[in-house]
Amino acid sequence: MPVIMGTAGHIDHGKTTLIKALTGIDCDRLAEEKKRGITIELGFAFMDLPGGTRLGIIDVPGHERFVKNMVAGAAGIDFVTLVIAADEGVMPQTREHLDICTLLGVTTGVVALTKADMVDADWLAMVTEDVRGELAGTFLADAPIFPVSSHTGAGLPELREALAALAAGFAPRRRSDLARLPIDRVFTLKGYGTVVTGTLIAGSFKVGDDVRLFPSEKRSKIRSLQSHGETVEASPAGRRTAVNLAGLEVEDVERGEVLALPGTLFPDLSWEVELTCLPGAPRGIKHRTEVHFHHGTREVLARIHLLDRDKLEPGQTAVCQIRFPEPMAGVHGDRVVVRSGAPLRTMAGGRVLSPMARKVKRFDEAALASLAALATAAGPDLIALHLSRAGTDGLGFARLMTLTDLESKALDKALSGLCDKGAAALVDREGKEGRHFVHGTVIADLAASLLDAVAAFHKREPLKLGLSRSELASTWGKGLSPKLFHFVVERQLRAGKLATDQDVLRLAGHKVSLASDQAKLRATLLDAYQKGGLTPPNVKDILEPLSLTFKEAQPVYKVLQDEGRIVKAQENMYFDAEAIKGLIEKVQAYYQAGAADMGPAEFRELTGLSRKFLIALLEYLDKEKITVRVGDKRQLRKR
Repeated sequence: MPVIMGTAGHIDHGKTTLIKALTGIDCDRLAEEKKRGITIELGFAFMDLPGGTRLGIIDVPGHERFVKNMVAGAAGIDFVTLVIAADEGVMPQTREHLDICTLLGVTTGVVALTKADMVDADWLAMVTEDVRGELAGTFLADAPIFPVSSHTGAGLPELREALAALAAGFAPRRRSDLARLPIDRVFTLKGYGTVVTGTLIAGSFKVGDDVRLFPSEKRSKIRSLQSHGETVEASPAGRRTAVNLAGLEVEDVERGEVLALPGTLFPDLSWEVELTCLPGAPRGIKHRTEVHFHHGTREVLARIHLLDRDKLEPGQTAVCQIRFPEPMAGVHGDRVVVRSGAPLRTMAGGRVLSPMARKVKRFDEAALASLAALATAAGPDLIALHLSRAGTDGLGFARLMTLTDLESKALDKALSGLCDKGAAALVDREGKEGRHFVHGTVIADLAASLLDAVAAFHKREPLKLGLSRSELASTWGKGLSPKLFHFVVERQLRAGKLATDQDVLRLAGHKVSLASDQAKLRATLLDAYQKGGLTPPNVKDILEPLSLTFKEAQPVYKVLQDEGRIVKAQENMYFDAEAIKGLIEKVQAYYQAGAADMGPAEFRELTGLSRKFLIALLEYLDKEKITVRVGDKRQLRKR
C-alpha cells in the first residue's frame, strides 16, 4: 500500500533542504521560491525504500502566510517528519503545524533536528531535551529524534532507516472504491493540455475513466496518468497522482476542487462536524463565528453554528453545523481545520460526521442526541442512524457511501443484515443513486398510518367497499415517492392486512354495513331486479313508492354493484347480475353455433327483448369486451 510522508515545521528550519538531501529532488519549483529561499507552494518528491516501497513526500511551506498551503498538504499524509532547526529550537509555526497535524488525524511520525552541524554537542543535547518537553502530550511524545545535517550528511542514514521502518509497518486505512483526489495544483503541459495533481486519498483512477469535478460537477475524461514521474495506466489510493484531463481548460478547474467518479459525491451547503477547540487557543469560538475552514485542499469562509451552547471554549469538543456560501463535497470521517480570521491562527479542527446536514433546531434534545450518536456510531448502527434521520425520503446506496465511509462490499453486507432484521427496507432497486433504502421504523409507522387512514375512510364512507389506489395516493400518500407508496401498500396486502377488489383497497375482513332502513332498501332493490331479470323496472318506479330520490338511494346501489349483485348498463338502468351472466352465456353459445355476426334483429330474436333494453345491452356487451361492433353488426371479440 502506498504511503505518504509530509514535512512540518517553522520557516527556514530546512524542510526542503532535508528532502533534497534524502531524495535528490528539489521541491522548490517556483522562481520566487528559489529567489526568496522559502517554500510558498507545496512541493513533492519520493524516496525508494528497501523492499521496493516508494515513499511519497509532501514538502509544505513553513511561513505563517502560507499555512493554508500547509493544511492542503497535510490533508493527504499518513505520517509526519517534524523538522526543527537545532540552532533555533521550537518556534511558533512548529507548534501550529503540530496542532494542524493533530487535528487532521495524523497519529505517528519522527522528528528531524536539522542543522546539527551548526551547534556544539552541549547545545544539541539541550535543544533535544527542550524538544522532548515541547512534544509531551502530543502524538509525537515518544517519537524518535534524529539530529541531522543536510550539508554533511550526518544522521541521514539513520533517518532514512527510521522512515523505511515506519513506512513498512504502516497500514493506512483507505477505502478501496470511492475514488477522490483533492486538487492542489492545476497547470498546462505542452502537448497534453490541462493537468491536475493531488494525493489520491481513496479509491483508484485508471486511464479512460469518466470523471467529475466537485462541487462544480464539470465533466471530463482521464486522458493519461502519472505517479511519481512515471506514466501509469492506473493509480491506487495513497499515490501522488497527476491527471491529464480531456475537454477542460486550466480556467475551468479550481485548486481545492475534488476529482471523483460521477454520482459519488453530493455537495451541500451545510455539514455536521465534531469540532474540538485547541486547548492552547487564545479564546473560544462563539456561535455564528465566521472562520477560515480548511478541508482537503480547499479553503473557504464559513460560519460555525453551535447547537448545544453559545461558545466553544478552549479544550472543549462539540457537534456543530458548518454553513458554507457555496456547496462543499466531503465524506464522513474527513478531517477539517478551522482558523480564526484576525489574526490568522489555527483555532480548532475535527472530523466530518455528515457532509449533508439536516435541519436542526438549537438546544433540541432529541436532535442533539441523534447528532451525538453520529459521533460514536459505526457500521450498521451508523447506517441505521442516517436512515432514521432521512425519514420517508430514505437514502440511496451512493449517498450512504459518503455518509458512512464504508467500502461498497461492507456497506452492501451491512444493509442486507439490516433488511433481514427489519431495521431497513429496500424500497427501490433502481433508484437514481442506486438501490434506495428506508428505515424499518419509518416503514412500520407508515404501515400503521396507512391502516388507520383506510379504517377512517371506512368509518367516513360506510357504504363504500373501499377506495382506489389513486385516491389513497393523493390523500394519505401525498408527499411519498410512488415507489415508497407502492412498497408500503403491497407489504400490507402480502401481510393480509389489506385486501383489494380490482383497484379498490380495503381493510381485510371489511364489509359494508347498512343501517336498518338501508338494509330494507337493499332487500327491496335486490328483489325488484331479480324479478325483473333482463327487463328490470325503472329506477323511478322502484323509488317513488318509497319516497326516495336516486341521490338518496345511490349509496345502496353502489353497495349492490360492489357486491356484484347488480350491473349498471347505462345511466339509471340496472340489471340483475345473474340475468346478465345468463345473457352472456346465451350470446357466446350463439356464436359458437357458427354465426359470424349478430345484428339488432338477431339479438331481439335471441332474447325477445324490446328496443328499450336491446340497445342498452348491446352497448354493454361491447363495453365489457364480449362483442365488438363492426358497422351495424356485432362480432364475438377474440380474446
